[in-house]
Amino acid sequence: MSKSIPSCDVQLIRTLHTLLTECSVSRTAELLGQTQPAISVALRRLREITGDPLLVRSGSHMVLTTHGEELIDPVSQALAAIEQVLHPVDSFDPATTRQTFRIGTPDYLSVFFVPAIIERFHAQAPFATLELKHPQAEGGYSRGLEEGYLDLVIGNWRAPADHLHLQPLCDDDLVCLMREGHPIGPGELTAEAYTLADHLDVMTHNASGQGTIGTELARSSLVRRVTTTLPYFCLAPYALVKSNLLFTTTRSFAKHYTELLPLRIEPFPVPLQPLRYYQLWHARKHRSQASKWLRSLVLAAAKTIASPHHEPTPQQ
Repeated sequence: MSKSIPSCDVQLIRTLHTLLTECSVSRTAELLGQTQPAISVALRRLREITGDPLLVRSGSHMVLTTHGEELIDPVSQALAAIEQVLHPVDSFDPATTRQTFRIGTPDYLSVFFVPAIIERFHAQAPFATLELKHPQAEGGYSRGLEEGYLDLVIGNWRAPADHLHLQPLCDDDLVCLMREGHPIGPGELTAEAYTLADHLDVMTHNASGQGTIGTELARSSLVRRVTTTLPYFCLAPYALVKSNLLFTTTRSFAKHYTELLPLRIEPFPVPLQPLRYYQLWHARKHRSQASKWLRSLVLAAAKTIASPHHEPTPQQ
């Protein structure tokens, strides 16, 4: 037999959330515009409801109990859900929202795309929180969008899940990155030289085991001999500095590192289709004003890296 659920109003849940995150009665009172005695009364009631002290004194300050720590995430989610139900659809304001937004993005975007997103996000939503996660974590990006623990996913897979909403962001050419002083001199990267060279690759997290670039290369007439594999894209440029390896990557990624390290870019020796970056979201978020704002922010950030020759027309 299930226990009866105690009566609990929204203000009490908001008080609980603030107490758990601030670990202070006085700070909670200040943030919620209430008196300290009122917050103390609320804390007593919350202790009765949960059967746990929630906050205990440790020296001159308060700390959460184990159960208090366990409640932070579910209480945050419950409060966000309640606010979504009670607030009108058009009430979202990035300047005042305290929402947490979760974007799935692979690590190869971290050096040249993610900083532009972060800059815009905190400029427009100073009280909100941004969490960036690997899109294949926790069961994959499709599941993350379906179940709501990802708001948006940025990627460049050739065949994204067709049940998701998709908006193109920008295109990026494929190039070869190598060290300055490489035996293959400037302008000497032929198809034959590419095939004979040793190559660096980064392991992928998809089911096929072959990344987007590997898939594109498989469609060409070239075969590369991969002699070194790394777990993260950000390690690849540093591995090139003291080796004769070649790394096939996007122009934006390569350009970023040529400004930091003694590396140079060579055009790819055969024509290849550029990689298209896009953002994906689930139907559950399609009409959300918060989600629309986040998508427009990502699109604006993408324009800072878009190739002038390949920038696609956005789809609404």
